[in-house]
Amino acid sequence: MTGPRERRGLTFAFLTSKLGAFQDVSAFSEDNFDVKEWINRTFKSAEAQENKDAFVSSLVMKLQLYVQQVNGALEETSQSVLSSLPRILRDTQLLQQETLALREKMVAVKQEIAKVEKDTASSMAMLEKIDRIKTELQTAKQGLHEADNWTVLANDVEEVFESGDIDAISNKLFSMQKSLAMLANVVDYEDKKLQLEGLKNRLEAMASPRLVQAFTAANLEQSKIYVDIFSKMERLPQLLKYYHNCLKVSLGQEWRRTIELAQDENVTYWLHTYYDKLLSSWHEQVKWCHQVFPNTSIDILIEVYADLLRSLDPGIPECIEAVLKQHSNAVQLSILLELKQMTRHFAVNLNGAIETSLRVKSQNEKLLPLAQAIYAPYAPYVAKYSTFETAQLEQQLQFLDRSHDDLSDTINSLSLSISRVMGYANEANKRCKLFTEGCGYPGLLHSLNIYFNKYLEKYQQGLRQLERRKVKHEDWNLFQMCLTLMQNIGDLLHQVQQFEKSLVIDITEANNKLQSTNGSVFCHYKKLLLSASGCADLENLIASFQREDKTILDSIIKSIQKLCSDLHHTTYEVIFAPIFSQLLLVQKAPAWSLEANKMSNLSSDLPDYSFAPQEYITQVGQYLMTLPQHLEPFLLRDNPSLTQALKAADPQYAQGSTESGFTGILLDIVARGTCQMFQDQTLSICQLNSVACKQLATDIDYLGNVLEELGLSLSENLQHMSLLLRLLPEDYQNGSSGCNARVVAAVRQMRNITSSG
Repeated sequence: MTGPRERRGLTFAFLTSKLGAFQDVSAFSEDNFDVKEWINRTFKSAEAQENKDAFVSSLVMKLQLYVQQVNGALEETSQSVLSSLPRILRDTQLLQQETLALREKMVAVKQEIAKVEKDTASSMAMLEKIDRIKTELQTAKQGLHEADNWTVLANDVEEVFESGDIDAISNKLFSMQKSLAMLANVVDYEDKKLQLEGLKNRLEAMASPRLVQAFTAANLEQSKIYVDIFSKMERLPQLLKYYHNCLKVSLGQEWRRTIELAQDENVTYWLHTYYDKLLSSWHEQVKWCHQVFPNTSIDILIEVYADLLRSLDPGIPECIEAVLKQHSNAVQLSILLELKQMTRHFAVNLNGAIETSLRVKSQNEKLLPLAQAIYAPYAPYVAKYSTFETAQLEQQLQFLDRSHDDLSDTINSLSLSISRVMGYANEANKRCKLFTEGCGYPGLLHSLNIYFNKYLEKYQQGLRQLERRKVKHEDWNLFQMCLTLMQNIGDLLHQVQQFEKSLVIDITEANNKLQSTNGSVFCHYKKLLLSASGCADLENLIASFQREDKTILDSIIKSIQKLCSDLHHTTYEVIFAPIFSQLLLVQKAPAWSLEANKMSNLSSDLPDYSFAPQEYITQVGQYLMTLPQHLEPFLLRDNPSLTQALKAADPQYAQGSTESGFTGILLDIVARGTCQMFQDQTLSICQLNSVACKQLATDIDYLGNVLEELGLSLSENLQHMSLLLRLLPEDYQNGSSGCNARVVAAVRQMRNITSSG
């Protein structure tokens, strides 16, 4: 029966078909029908817009007509339903009666089945027992037959063995094997089994020479026959061992033949030739194995090649060691690299051939022994990689120009050597990747540390030459050489830091490849080239990247920074030498000599402007005024190498520069050194009279004026000293308030002022 919603939809569909769809009447049957929305939509038509009153009247009449039609349709439907109800009730009663009758019949059938099962249970058990007895009798009959057949076969087997016909013997043994399978429960089964195994051993011993000959000659037909014989005897694994040994011996002889025919060549030629033959033999043997061992995979070939490469006579490691002994340590790595690349090429080609033969991706656990056998000769040399790399780098250092007697030549030579030295370091990185596949990076870092330290010794020699050239007077040529050398070291520091960054990237990428297990086992170099300790070293190196306080070339960078600091100190001494020599004259200045003390009464009342700075301080002032013009050509801000060296040499350069750049910083350092030495020298004066005090204060003020012209300032202690020197003795106690206590005490002693405290 239909529900109200369905009936309503049917009714409106009926009305629409009868009366014509002048409006969307079907909208009335929708669940979410909205009267307002329907009226608004209806009055949007062109007809409604022309005459709304007429349209409303017409619409109302039509809706009334629709209502009458709906009422008629509902009445008609109700009468139809009421007239059909008696027939439906009668059909329902008949269906109920038939259901009850079916239920009674099902119960009766179930009772009959239970009765039959009860009556026939004993009969079925008897039938099963009789069938079991019949089966056992047939088995016994067959066993007796096979026992009789075994006896006949055993009696005839000796005659067949005497004939020497291997096919007949194998057929006889196969028949005995089938008979023995039926005698598994007889008393002497084990004895019969041992007897059959003995006969199989005799047949194998008889067939083995011919089998070996067939495998050695690659006789396809004969080989298939023996495969069939051994398969029937359930001795196919033994036959595969014969094949393994035959192929191994054949390929081993090929290795010795290669060496004998090219005795004048070295291991590089031997390996290249032999690897080609191994690849060619692989393709031939794969085709042969598919024909002879159709149900056996090529795992046997993988095992043969792995066993072969481990047992070559002479072995590959011995041949490599022999050729290395003929060359120096510096050349050995190049030889090893060439051999390793050749072996890697062979491994890649062989892996491709294996995957082509299998038509699927090879299983790594089966290929691992083969991959290890291929790379085994290089594992000891990877462990000693640092030794070979160090030797080669040291030899390359020897090609650089040695230190010259002339300092300028030494500095120029060092400047030209930086690019070559970094080039050698980059080549070492490439060698590490090619020879060790990234496994030898711990060894490379050890070699690089030795290499760079030896190179830095050349800079130490240049620094010592600078030390020997130092003089007590102005030497702007030496000063320029100091800054040039500083610039060279800054360039080296920058390039080492950039090299370190690229090295970290290469090590990380190499480690990611080594960690990956998605590729072929021939690319799992950590397993192929590294020992347990080597793996631990590599893991420790990778872990060190996470330490923020240390870099992989940390010791080298610190050595270069120490060199910058030492050179900066030497440069400072070269700049400061004229100042130093002049300030040493402070204690011997005429103004506070014995003669000056005797004449103190004559000039003690002179005003301050009557005093002029003494020669020693004017010499210092004039020298300081000339410094900027000598510094600026080197200390401009667009000199990144010198900037980096200065920042490494002294933290003051790294904290920011003044308006005049690093020139101002270096001048400030010189000014502070000048003030400190001037202070130390003046505090060593034993006694000052009033005239000498004014003179010394004048000298201090002069230095302050010079420094002010340079954009610098006099030290606070000297400012205090100038003030203290001008105070009257009776005002000293009060006027010295706020000054440095040490300076106050020293000046009081020099002026011989009695303390009132």
